[in-house]
Amino acid sequence: MDGVIVDTEPVHKFAYHQHFDELGIEVPEKMYASFTGNSTKNVFQKIKDTFNLDHNVEDLVLRKRHLFNEAFDTKPDLELIEGVHKLIRNLHQNGMQLIVASSASNSTINRVFKRFDLYQFFTHIVSGEDFPKSKPDPAIFLHAASLSLAPKENCIIIEDSTNGIKAAKAAEIFCIGYNSDNSKHQDLSLADHIIHDFSEIDFETLLNIKKKA
Repeated sequence: MDGVIVDTEPVHKFAYHQHFDELGIEVPEKMYASFTGNSTKNVFQKIKDTFNLDHNVEDLVLRKRHLFNEAFDTKPDLELIEGVHKLIRNLHQNGMQLIVASSASNSTINRVFKRFDLYQFFTHIVSGEDFPKSKPDPAIFLHAASLSLAPKENCIIIEDSTNGIKAAKAAEIFCIGYNSDNSKHQDLSLADHIIHDFSEIDFETLLNIKKKA
C-alpha cells in the first residue's frame, strides 16, 4: 500500500524522526532507507538493538503510531499516488481480484482505505503486523496468494521497495517494480517488469506482460 497506493512515507518519516528526537537518537538516512518494507515492530526491534534502548518494543510502536495518527489526521494534502485509482477501477471492472498485502499496521491500512473509499475494490486486507517477520520474508505474500481465487502462478505483485521485491521473488510470484519518485534508494532490479507511471499498465497490458514472462 505505502508507496504504491498512497504516499504516507512523508507522514511516517515525520512521526519516526519526531520519535527518534524524543528518544535522543540519531538514525542515519541510509539506515532509515533500509527500513522500507519492514513492519513498525521490526523497525523498532532493530532500533532497540542498534542503540541499546531499554524501552519495550511494543511501547515504542504505540508511541510512533500515536505520532503518525496525529500527523495523518492533520495532513490535508495526503493523496493517492497519481493514476492508481484509475488502475484500481480498471482492474476491478475487468474482474481481477485485488488484495492488499502491506507492511503497514491494520489501523493505518484502514485509515487509508476509509479516507479514500477503497474497501469496495479489495476482497482482502493483509497486514504485516500479523506476521513475525517483515519483507523480504515472503510469508505475507504467500498468505495473500492463498486468499486468491486464482493459483499463485497467476498472481501479480506490484512493489516499490527492495525488500518487497525480494519477498515477491522469494514467494515465486511475478512482480512489477514501481519506480516511484517517492521511494528513494530502492533497488528494483529483481523485478520481472518495471514501470515508472501507472498509466503504463491496465488490465490488458498486465495480461500481455504476464504472458511474455
